Amino acid sequence: MNPTVTKPTLILGGTGKTGRRLAERLTARGLPVQIGSRSGTPPFDWENSTSWEPALDGVGAVYISYYPDLAVPGAADTVGAFSRLAVECGVRRLVLLSGRGETEAQRAEEMLKGSGAEWTILRCAWFSQNFSEGFLVDSLREGEVALPVGNVGEPFVDADDIADAAATVLTRQGHTGQLYELTGPRLLSFADAVAEIGRAAGRDIPFKQISHAEFTAAIAEHELPAQFAWLLNELFTEVLDGRNESLTDGVQRVLGRAPKDFSAYATETAATGIWRN
Repeated sequence: MNPTVTKPTLILGGTGKTGRRLAERLTARGLPVQIGSRSGTPPFDWENSTSWEPALDGVGAVYISYYPDLAVPGAADTVGAFSRLAVECGVRRLVLLSGRGETEAQRAEEMLKGSGAEWTILRCAWFSQNFSEGFLVDSLREGEVALPVGNVGEPFVDADDIADAAATVLTRQGHTGQLYELTGPRLLSFADAVAEIGRAAGRDIPFKQISHAEFTAAIAEHELPAQFAWLLNELFTEVLDGRNESLTDGVQRVLGRAPKDFSAYATETAATGIWRN
């Protein structure tokens, strides 16, 4: 058992896809957890650096999930400043949730490494849960998914696998200074993924490839925050260009088992009724 877990683990983004799952896993083991969010106690806000030090008080480790995404310009500098402050406050153990193929994310990884912390990086593929806990759920319910991406394979990774990996590297020895690239077990295009979801949900949900201009217009209609709208455009126009069209053994290395397949995710999630119209 890692000695740092006798103190609370601060989980930044503790109400998000991976942070919430990590909190559940640590709490189930009887380990103390502190949720880092604007509604947390004390509150934590990436955009208000005066909130950082109070949130770090008394914690032994931090799981760093940056909102809205490490791809956003300036994210790496913010993560670097936070990591250095954490070390100054006596918190040595930092685990970063990173993204594959994102320039700013890789810069954030270097900032973490240079902070003096005992670090571990979980560099992740596109989450399966983006289809059920993200902006795509409404399109699936409405019966058509339209995105500016073609026949590019993405190794969708399950958020449960990420949370299991995070819990493992935070509580067990031997993961300091390691970068684990986490992917699912096979490549699927977005059209493939939507088709699998349709089959699992018992519905015909077509996928339509649209232009970047059409996608930008569709985002504008939803009146999303400017930062989030920029992020979606970046992910679909830059990151999904084939650069991540490969599988890794990161889940196997951390957990000693194969990653969860997308079809298992689709079947389990469809049973909740989330994709019914």
